[in-house]
Amino acid sequence: MAPIIRAFKAHEPVVPVLLVHTGQHYDVAMSDRLFADLELPPPDVNLGVGSASHAVQTAEVMKRFEPVIDEHGARAVLVVGDVNSTLACALVASKRGIPVVHVESGLRSYDRTMPEEINRVLTDQIADVLYTTERSAHANLVREGIAPERVVFVGNVMIDSLLANLSKAPSASDLMTTAGFGMERLRRGYGVVTLHRPSNVDHPDTLGPIVDALRTISRRLPLVFALHPRTRANLERFGMLDKLDAPGFLVLPPQGYLEMLGLMAGATMVLTDSGGIQEETTALGVPCLTIRENTERPITVEQGTNTLVGVDPAALRDAADAVLEGGGRRGRVPEYWDGRAAERIAAHLAAWLSARESSGGE
Repeated sequence: MAPIIRAFKAHEPVVPVLLVHTGQHYDVAMSDRLFADLELPPPDVNLGVGSASHAVQTAEVMKRFEPVIDEHGARAVLVVGDVNSTLACALVASKRGIPVVHVESGLRSYDRTMPEEINRVLTDQIADVLYTTERSAHANLVREGIAPERVVFVGNVMIDSLLANLSKAPSASDLMTTAGFGMERLRRGYGVVTLHRPSNVDHPDTLGPIVDALRTISRRLPLVFALHPRTRANLERFGMLDKLDAPGFLVLPPQGYLEMLGLMAGATMVLTDSGGIQEETTALGVPCLTIRENTERPITVEQGTNTLVGVDPAALRDAADAVLEGGGRRGRVPEYWDGRAAERIAAHLAAWLSARESSGGE
């Protein structure tokens, strides 16, 4: 959202914005830190929804967002990504007859067990303007019956943020010093690990073998493990936390956006189940091993640095060995991942709103 807001303010004429923070990601310290890191203005409205089941969280966002529409009105409601807040706010706007604008449209894993996949599909169905990050997303949307004229290829706003902030990211050596780890442990390179998806971390029969595979990899390449609270809690619950007490692991608490950029930029490889990190590593030219059976970001595999390894421990170890022995995939940066996606969104949306309003809102 940060580059989009900057682009709206820089556009002539300015596109006025009301920034609503639903509070779905509710850790105050991390939220405040993220706003500061990205130079994102404080939200005009914070709904303070917090954590709950998918149904309760989605319903609570809807309940709290509708009065914001009543009080402030809206020419359009712009939502990003695929979280519960994305769908909830889009539903409220759609039912109120307000145009829905969806950034990061058309991404599909074709895995309906992922809550994010449901959010993506439903938000795209009710969106009036759909901005895509890669051209293959258009084919996905056409298959789902969405009119091509509603879809606009603009590129990837997450890469706008990355390029704007990379020079501000602290170096890995600074981060290791701050954490009390000597950089000599990483002098021959290091990997970065993030792991948080429920399908990977909520079941001991899945989480245990993944961690065991990571332990094996750490004997060849030290692994900086930014440990997600959900993952830590489950490791403790399953009696597995001591698996990380090994010479090859450097365990850190959850890191800020800039800290993660610095870690990834200097890494030999990244091992993750995150969606966004697949894109960021492709932009950085760093090999990425994605610990998932599918990805909604296929362009990172087809053109970028990403390898989909699944959750089989042997496959994970083999893929890591291949990177260490051959340097891994370097790929190329995809089309329109150039730091100007938000500018294209601002230009198109300003013209679209003007045309819509001059024609009476049809």
